[in-house]
Amino acid sequence: MSASDRAVRRVAVYCGSADGNNPVFLAEAKSLGSAISAAGLGMVYGGARVGLMGAVADAALAGGAEVVGVLPRVLAGSELAHNSLTRLEIVETMHQRKARMVALADAFFILPGGYGTLDELLEILTWAQLKIHAKPCVAINTAGYWNGLLDFLDEAVAAGFLKQRNRDLLLIAETASDAVRLALGCPVSQ
Repeated sequence: MSASDRAVRRVAVYCGSADGNNPVFLAEAKSLGSAISAAGLGMVYGGARVGLMGAVADAALAGGAEVVGVLPRVLAGSELAHNSLTRLEIVETMHQRKARMVALADAFFILPGGYGTLDELLEILTWAQLKIHAKPCVAINTAGYWNGLLDFLDEAVAAGFLKQRNRDLLLIAETASDAVRLALGCPVSQ
């Protein structure tokens, strides 16, 4: 089955456990949750109730979407767990969390975030490069948040450390609704 033949039923969302300093980050997270539910998709994410993570989950739930959280046990006891999800799975390690999210998702959306989000983004792209999966990976470039990373990836291509076809594995959307359209294989307005 090719990536284009794969039906997208549930998406993974990687994002920060903080709101960020610019209110557009929080607004876009809420828009993504709404767009996911409006498209009839389910969502899997890190299981927290705080930051962009909580905002995207709450918006998706408000729209009637199935929302599955995957939270490592070490974080479950720190009052971070979102207790109103369709399902909250507790796993032992961060590695198990990431593997479980990949298993449950048909596409990946990446909102702004810190080290954890960057780790998830780069790992999911590496897995795509290695052909471990053929699922869409879409960074939502809210307020140009990912511009520095995109410049770095282009420099890695120019320096011969990254092939252009692998650079192209990261799709870029300016808005949450564009991200959903990209993951579903629909045209995106320019």
